[in-house]
Amino acid sequence: MAKKSLLSAGLSLSFFTLCSRILGLIREMTKAAFLGTSIYADAFGIAFMIPNLFRRLFAENAISVAFIPTFRGYLEEASDEDGKAHTKDFLRATFTLVSFLTAVVVSLGIALTPLIIPFFYDGKNPLVLEETTILTRIMFPYLFVISIAAFFQGVLNGVKIFSPSGFTPVLFNAFVIALTYLLAPHTANPARAMAFGVIAGGCVQALFQLPFVIRTGWATGFTSLRKAFTNPGTRTVVRLIGPTIVGMAAYQLNDLVSTALAGRAGAGIVSSLQYSLRLQELILGVFAVSIGTVILPDLSGMAKSERWEEFNSMLTTACKIIALISIPITFLSLISGREIISLVYKSRSFDDTSVFLTLKAFRWHIAGLFFIAINRIISPAFYAQGNTKSPTLAGIIGFGVNILCALLLVAPMSGGGIALALSLASAVNTIMLFIFLKKNPVINVAKVIRGIVLYALKLIIFSLIAAVPAHFVRMVTLPLFADHGRLLAFGIPFAATAVVFAAVGIALLVLTKDIIVKIIIAKVRK
Repeated sequence: MAKKSLLSAGLSLSFFTLCSRILGLIREMTKAAFLGTSIYADAFGIAFMIPNLFRRLFAENAISVAFIPTFRGYLEEASDEDGKAHTKDFLRATFTLVSFLTAVVVSLGIALTPLIIPFFYDGKNPLVLEETTILTRIMFPYLFVISIAAFFQGVLNGVKIFSPSGFTPVLFNAFVIALTYLLAPHTANPARAMAFGVIAGGCVQALFQLPFVIRTGWATGFTSLRKAFTNPGTRTVVRLIGPTIVGMAAYQLNDLVSTALAGRAGAGIVSSLQYSLRLQELILGVFAVSIGTVILPDLSGMAKSERWEEFNSMLTTACKIIALISIPITFLSLISGREIISLVYKSRSFDDTSVFLTLKAFRWHIAGLFFIAINRIISPAFYAQGNTKSPTLAGIIGFGVNILCALLLVAPMSGGGIALALSLASAVNTIMLFIFLKKNPVINVAKVIRGIVLYALKLIIFSLIAAVPAHFVRMVTLPLFADHGRLLAFGIPFAATAVVFAAVGIALLVLTKDIIVKIIIAKVRK
């Protein structure tokens, strides 16, 4: 019964995650339609990034790493009245601490916004500085409401209720999209309409979960600040979150510095990079994160029982599956990048110039897809052994490489240089992860690497072969449908190119009796 319940929760969570990603893409399409790659798009991107950075650094990190494990510990001791009282004290203390600290950060952020924003621009356009300041002040309170939402999510997940929290991102995206359309005609510019949508969406994320929290019996409230800071549980949470903030800060600082460089590179660069990354994240979310999540429990069990041969085999197979998906997708995206971007984004304010800017970034972003995806598979190999330091250190090294490359490449390549820097940093991150993995004497890293590299080379050759007829089909179909609407003009050439590319690729895999294809077919049938 428990397994069935867990499976049901997992399926519903996967469904809501898929819905959220689709709506997230539609949100970006809405942004593209109203803002394109204008100065308002850049202003919104920077203004939303600032509170979002704090959310990722503290709210999400604190809940997953620190709050939920501590709360679970309290629940195990809540069998009597004293245990329940201590648990409620802990929840009140945590809720008070989260509310107080985020309120302070939001207040300081709003007050200091005029000093923060010039960091992202060269100061040549006062209108951009003024608009980004306004949008940042509108959206900074999002940090407060989303932190409360994260706390409610922690309570629900702690008692193994996942669906309400999984559904809230769907609501958030829906509110941003709806309010942009509703408020855009009544605001100074559409960026402000989107900003109000962000605040409304954050509030809904918190309010939607509240009835479910009350239903658990662990409804919370406020306590004194003294009790909040001195509660043993909150001290445990702070102690647990401290070390992980270092690694997370390095990752988030990547976004911060890259965005600052993009903001100074010219109008439209910030937004074009964000549009490009959204496409890449959608592709990643479909397979890399799922495979990484699925193999972690198995890897953990194998590491615990010291079945290292099976550990090596599963790790190699997972990496080959990632290669089988990511390498062909990379080649297809390089061939049909213009059609993909035009299909998804081109409308209203997103014109040919916007397509060109986004394509420059997308080509270099997608070049690093394999390395970014493979990192999502190698990292669980460390977590399975209880090793969180190595992936963190690899991430910090990758951060250094990204910033150095971005500084060197942004002048000659503009937004493309910043995208290339991220791909190079991801490759370095992958190399460092394998170097750290080699320190474990029971893992045959050389064998794993040899298997992955040989298989990746095979897929690169197959993809190059498939790219030749696919490119020919693209060149033939594009002029045929050029005078039709967006869906036909770009959709049919892309579909035809993808079908030919896939047909040739699959034929080559079948002819060579590819073992990974057989494994995937067997898993799907099972």
